[in-house]
Amino acid sequence: MLPISPRYRDALDYAARLHADQRRKGSGTPYLAHLLSVSALAMEWGADEDQAIAALLHDAAEDQGGLPILEEIRQRFGDHVAQMVHDLSDTFDDPKPPWKERKQTYLAHLQNADAAVLLVSACDKLHNLRSILYDLIAGGPAVFERFKGGRDGTLWYYDALAREFHKHEHVQHCAEAIDRVLREIRAELAE
Repeated sequence: MLPISPRYRDALDYAARLHADQRRKGSGTPYLAHLLSVSALAMEWGADEDQAIAALLHDAAEDQGGLPILEEIRQRFGDHVAQMVHDLSDTFDDPKPPWKERKQTYLAHLQNADAAVLLVSACDKLHNLRSILYDLIAGGPAVFERFKGGRDGTLWYYDALAREFHKHEHVQHCAEAIDRVLREIRAELAE
């Protein structure tokens, strides 16, 4: 990863503006904290600048305006970043398809995703799962009520993600980290 460039700072400012009013489910944490965390994890694990920017913008089109926002990302940050943001999104449909269908489609997509997308996706899923663990510790099993898949569906999804990431050597470290957090969640639920 190169030093933080003006292009990365522009992406950070853009993400902050797009997600200014968005909060994380349950905790109320500003959504930008998630985007920063995903980008930081990606950089720590070898992301290049395009991946680090895609990590900041990975939910921009899906959550903040769909394909017109994706086109704006393409114009501002290039084709590679826009393609990664596209590939990191589970749908642009409104209304969204049913939860399990979207998750199965995303899992199938990961089977052939390129290495750049897999790293950012794994970092995103790891941060999401860590947030679930923290919220579980703070508030108990009710944390799962905020997810369309509930407890069982959410755990199924992250188990399936870990299995998929384990198939790709360059994201093994992320898959192992996801496995560890899943074990902690199950231990917490067993108490």
